[in-house]
Parts: sequence; structure tokens; C-alpha cells
Amino acid sequence: MPTDRVRVLEVIKGLGHGGAERLLVEAVVNGDRDRFDYEVCYILDAASDLAGDLESEGVTVHALGASRSVDPGWLRAFRAVIRNGGFDIVHFHLPYSAALGRLVVATLPRGRRPVTLYTEHSLWNKVSPPVKLLNRATTGRDAAIIAVSPAAFDALPRPFRSRARVVVHGIDLAPSRAMTEDRERIRRGVRDELGCTGGDLLAVTVANLRSEKGYDVLLDAAAATARKGAPVCFVAVGQGDLEGELTSRRDELALGDRFRFLGYRRDALRLLSAADVVVLPSHQEGLPVVLMEAMSVGATVLATTVGGVPRVITDGINGLLVQPGRPDALAEALIRLAGDPELRHRLGEQALHDSTSFDAVRSSAEIEQLYRQVLARVEREPV
Repeated sequence: MPTDRVRVLEVIKGLGHGGAERLLVEAVVNGDRDRFDYEVCYILDAASDLAGDLESEGVTVHALGASRSVDPGWLRAFRAVIRNGGFDIVHFHLPYSAALGRLVVATLPRGRRPVTLYTEHSLWNKVSPPVKLLNRATTGRDAAIIAVSPAAFDALPRPFRSRARVVVHGIDLAPSRAMTEDRERIRRGVRDELGCTGGDLLAVTVANLRSEKGYDVLLDAAAATARKGAPVCFVAVGQGDLEGELTSRRDELALGDRFRFLGYRRDALRLLSAADVVVLPSHQEGLPVVLMEAMSVGATVLATTVGGVPRVITDGINGLLVQPGRPDALAEALIRLAGDPELRHRLGEQALHDSTSFDAVRSSAEIEQLYRQVLARVEREPV
């Protein structure tokens, strides 16, 4: 097995505030920097929000300069990075970067070609057909595949599962623990800022404004709670292409200040800490980072039974679960939580206890062990 330092290049489409992007940053920042040299590539120039977080930790970040997904210039820039970088491993995240990036790696001379790995952050069959087809055609080049949840593993095409393993990724738990120790003060400050009165249930959703996140269902559920007179104040943290459509729908439903879109917030964890309930109304998920964060601050979680969520949330034990696409069920659960503070407390306490498994140091070490294993295997293979 190799004993020298391992050079790893992490590759992703963008470094915006999505779940996969944040997990990549946590894995790199919490990695063993004495044994691994990490660098990161991202394709889309506009999605650069987390690049500074990496650079502040001394990680070299390469912007590949694409203005949009169909811009092919990034392929040439990517080849230059891997040709000159002397990397042992190129680790792809998300299907777009992997499907095309593997082809670039294959153009290098065999002796200078790094080993490739792939992490499936969501569900294999949920991407566009062209990307899915190319991803399937090139995944055979990878030495190993990581799935972020059992659901993501189960969704992989059967031929790839023998090379795949589940690694439940983690977050840095230290900021969450600090939040829980100061939760009451944080809660008062957030509620004052948002104008949420003392008797209202504060329901927080942290998710980018994309169709799979279920905001259509959440807005209808909010309207249903309003019609029934339930004292619920909704806030949504995130940004995305659906902002105009969703704000228009909010106005059509006459929700007014009962439902506020806050855009991107750097203090999302603070808002989760202040929430009476964190709502995840998604139509599809792998294992959402916000779920880990919500549990890590002892928030009461109300989520849908999609992806890896039911493997983490047990209905009535450490959260509540409803079927996706059911605004009536979501509204009913919200009304139940609004009227039962003891239930909220019990669910949140168990979620906090269970969150200890979401440790970025542990998951980073597990991934690094896999890096060592695949490099050792490649060394034993005949030339």
C-alpha cells in the first residue's frame, strides 16, 4: 500500500451552495492533510460561492471557466490541470462533470493517467437522459463508486454496485454544538428579525429553488394551514431559477408575510437552530445536507419519504415523515406540531442524539481509506 502523500483532485460542476458542493468542501477541509494533498476543480464560473472557503483552508482551487454547461472550453482547461498536476486520483462528483471528465482523463498517456472515482450524490435515474447515457457509458472506467446513502446505492445500475459502497457523509459538528448551547438567545433574535410573534410556529426550509425540492407542495401546504387558522410562519432560504415562479405562486395564494423567501443566507445554520420545525418537502433526494444540519442542532424535522431520508428519520421517533407530493399531509403534520410543543421537544432531542453519526472527520477518513485501497489495487495490477 502506498505510504507517500496522495494527490487528489476533486471535480464538480460548480461550487455554489448545493448539498453535494457543501459535502465536498467538508470532506476536503476535514481530510488528513498530512497524508493527502487536495485540489479542487469546478466547471461553471458563476457557481463559485464556496471557492473562498476552500482557499481560506489552503486548498488550491481551479476555475475551469465555463460560462454555461454546454461550453466545451472547460474540457481543455481540465486536461491542462490533470496533465500538469501529477494527481494520483481524480474524484468526480455529480454526473455531468464525471461523464465528460472521464473522457478527458482517458486522453492522457497510460503512465500519467490518474485513477478515477465517482460519488453519486442523488439518484442515478433522476438526471437528463443524455447525461445519464454518457455517465453509464463511462462509469466503467472508475476504480470505485461512492453512494451517499443506501437509496443512492440501490438506484445505481446493477452492474456498478459491485464496485460501489455507501459512505454516509458528514458535516463539521462543532458549529452545531455551539448553536445548541446558545439556542434560546438565537431563537429570540431570529424571531425578532423575522417578525414572527411568540405564539407562531416558525417553519424553516433550507433548499435551493429547484423543482425537486418540493416548494410547490410547501406553498399549497402553507395555504392550507392558513385556511385552518394554524399559527405558522414560513421562511425559505435558498436561491434558484424558480424564484419568480414561486413568489408569484405565493402571491396568488395570498400568503403575504406568512411565507417569506429570504434568498441565500450565510447564517442558514442559525436559522435552523431557531426553527420550531425544519420542513423538507422534497420530491427527490439522496441524503440532504440540511437534514444533517437540522438534526445536529436538535431541530424538529418534518420531511418526505424520499431517497435516503427514511433511513435517517424514523417517523414519530426523531422526526415526522409524510408522502411526497401531498400538501394535505404536510399541512396536517404542521398543524399537529404547532399544537404539541412536547412532541416537538421529544423529536428534536432524539434527532440531536442521532446526529452524532454525521461526522465529517469520520466520513473523510473512510473516503481516504478507499483512496489508499484503490491505489494499492492498481499497483498490483499487471501493466
